[in-house]
Amino acid sequence: MGIEDDHKLARDLATEAGDKLLALRKEVGFDDPTALRKAGDRSSHVFLVESLRRLRPEDLILSEEATREERFDARRQSADRVWIVDPLDGTREFAEEGRADWAVHVALWQRGELVAGAVALPAQGRTLFTGNPPTLPTAPEGPVRIAVSRTRPPEFVQRLAQEIGGVLVPIGSAGAKICAVLTGEVEAYVHAGGQYEWDSAAPVAVAQAAGAHASRVDGSVLAYNQVDPSLPDILVSLPELAPTLLAGIRDRRQ
Repeated sequence: MGIEDDHKLARDLATEAGDKLLALRKEVGFDDPTALRKAGDRSSHVFLVESLRRLRPEDLILSEEATREERFDARRQSADRVWIVDPLDGTREFAEEGRADWAVHVALWQRGELVAGAVALPAQGRTLFTGNPPTLPTAPEGPVRIAVSRTRPPEFVQRLAQEIGGVLVPIGSAGAKICAVLTGEVEAYVHAGGQYEWDSAAPVAVAQAAGAHASRVDGSVLAYNQVDPSLPDILVSLPELAPTLLAGIRDRRQ
């Protein structure tokens, strides 16, 4: 088993889980969004966990939909390899007809680093993964476009956008936001409203493989497979914009 196999496995599992979620959308429909969200979360979790346990039986798994006991499994701290998955990132968007800004995340942490990952964007018909990361665009002329939460954009990010002449672009899931940086739809993603490791592990793995900047909003390293999986803030951007954004964030948060 080599790292190339892990890249491909992340890609294949994320893509297949996404295909199953598209089929579930058609089967269940949008009349009961709560039921659709619950079915999507659960079915994708079961598929990914069962697949990883079968294909990588020695590895541990951290999933958003795991029980609290599984999330805080002490064995993770001494494990060499841990898969960090978000079976359905952007459940709100998944249950809204016509929305495509939801994702499936599959990432592999190994000995302190994210070494493989994939983000499937099923309703967009694509999967970004570390085995063949996208080529980063260059920063265009004009305002910096900053992806933010649809429902809770941080106040300091609004002030940051005003300071640097940027514009805010609401997008659904964290995976969709980070992928938007990698594909040129926006230049940055800033979030400080609370997240967990599974919200960003896979898209950060892909972003780092592509050469994008990824850090906490204070510039410190994003650490995964921690005892507490909370990871409350993040900045992902084109690398040439990171110094300006970090300085602006620091000024706006003081």
